[in-house]
Amino acid sequence: MIVETEDELEALKDIGRICAKAVQTMADALEPGITTRELDGIGRKFLTDHGAQSAPEVTYQFPGATCISVNEEVAHGIPGDRVIGAGDLVNIDVSAEKNGFFSDTGSSFAVPPVSSKVKRLCRDGKRAMWTGINQVKPGASFGEIGNAIGAFAKKNRYSLIKNLASHGVGRSLHDEPSELSTWPDKSERRRIAEGQVFTIEPFLSLGGEWADEAEDQEWILYSVPRALTVQYEHTLVATRSGPLILTLGDGD
Repeated sequence: MIVETEDELEALKDIGRICAKAVQTMADALEPGITTRELDGIGRKFLTDHGAQSAPEVTYQFPGATCISVNEEVAHGIPGDRVIGAGDLVNIDVSAEKNGFFSDTGSSFAVPPVSSKVKRLCRDGKRAMWTGINQVKPGASFGEIGNAIGAFAKKNRYSLIKNLASHGVGRSLHDEPSELSTWPDKSERRRIAEGQVFTIEPFLSLGGEWADEAEDQEWILYSVPRALTVQYEHTLVATRSGPLILTLGDGD
């Protein structure tokens, strides 16, 4: 989507704030003993209370209002009876629609007590995302985003999941431009347009290279090889003044 009017921008800001606050509200409730279904219910209520609806539900009939991925799960975790425990690594991904506009955001949270390695992974996952965001300006190549994130990962001895990409968003959950690499990709030659709306969401891992479904499971993605992985994601608009983040939370 390309933002063309102030009304469109205000609508995008509104749904962006709702998604960000939903993640925060769910994270505040994250503690040992809560199930992923209970956590999802908190997110669903927040969206409903603010006039929004779950984008993966309405777009793909996903079996939950939000995606909650725990430990070995990289993405698209289905809310259910799984009980969160101390030391778990939990990714909360919220995408929603309101008045015909979509936004998408997510963060990974480590439930204390956790190792210093996991703390660093969370810190550096967020840094990897911001490294990509800082490359955004009209006229720049989308490839510069993946190159910068790739250099950051290599310098700090992480891997990147190379088949889970960023994407356009705005009038639909997965809008143009599609499949935006958050890793070095020599084939990426597209340029960022002023007003373009898209996500940046690298998956930083302690060894994972790809994501795939298990043979007996639908939706849930696991890293190949299995390794702890974090994802941090913002929706933004490319402006002449730089990236305008639509999904900023209190801790970002």
